[in-house]
Amino acid sequence: MLSAIGLDDAQEVAYRALVSLGAADVGDLSHRLGLAEDDTARLLRRLEVHGLVAQSSARPGRWVAAPPAVALSALLTRQRHELEQAELAAALLAEEFRAEATEPAVHDLLEVVTGANAVAQRFLQLQFGAETEVCALVTDKPMAVSGLENEAEEDAARRGVAYRVVVERDVVTGPNSVTELSAALGRDEQVRVVDRVPTKLVVADRSVAMVPLTRRSAQPAALVVHASGLLESLMGLFEGVWRQAMPLRLGAPGIVAEDPAEAPDGTDLQILSLLLAGLTDASAAKQLDLGLRTVQRRVKRLMEIADVTTRLQLGWQAYERGWVAREPS
Repeated sequence: MLSAIGLDDAQEVAYRALVSLGAADVGDLSHRLGLAEDDTARLLRRLEVHGLVAQSSARPGRWVAAPPAVALSALLTRQRHELEQAELAAALLAEEFRAEATEPAVHDLLEVVTGANAVAQRFLQLQFGAETEVCALVTDKPMAVSGLENEAEEDAARRGVAYRVVVERDVVTGPNSVTELSAALGRDEQVRVVDRVPTKLVVADRSVAMVPLTRRSAQPAALVVHASGLLESLMGLFEGVWRQAMPLRLGAPGIVAEDPAEAPDGTDLQILSLLLAGLTDASAAKQLDLGLRTVQRRVKRLMEIADVTTRLQLGWQAYERGWVAREPS
């Protein structure tokens, strides 16, 4: 728990032990910790550097724990100050970068990342750095990423980052798929499925994207694309696949794909758009040249598909399922 202020596990255990004793000789403390006296003495000297322990002036060889409220508070204050300085330095560098590169050179718009570790690290950086949205196309052969991927997604979810993900059908039927997809849906990620996606892709905040460059048999390599016409094209590719994909949801038997036969058709979407714009059933029917009962029957069917009981809930589900688009803020 104290690693955030610079203590490793051994130092934390030693400090906690001395706090519980108040003061102790090296021999007594080493016996309590199950360490050699030389190792215990080294731990105490490191703790002394942090201001957490001190040698007794009355009894040489005896160590006294500094009061945690005072000693740890001082360390936390120092850490906060260092973080504030780092944030200030980052802000100054960002400002300098903007001033020097308001129009980045063409070669700065693209990065080539090679090697499994480098690709994995860049992939995670995109997610940890996202602020609003992450969009991804996922194949049954994922990029070379580490076990930190779930941590990155959970961290982003806690920060309010929205995820829209399209997976290939083989991903849904693969090993551990139910557990992983259930976790994603449980974090309120929007997940859809298609038979096959054209390429692996991840886009963060519509400002940076990453696509693979090599086949499975070659050394992993990826292209990182910054704001440019190419990035807009990649985002357009994602949106096109997203519109064609079927939403996944958590159901009683596990992961359930919505039946395309039950998906709203073009007339349903027109009715939804008009109702969400504030028109009454009668006005929508008149504008679309439909009967009032036809509009009401279609709305009732949409509520059954969305598994809701009120029109307010239907409006929310229409946005969440991508049936209609939110107006740009």
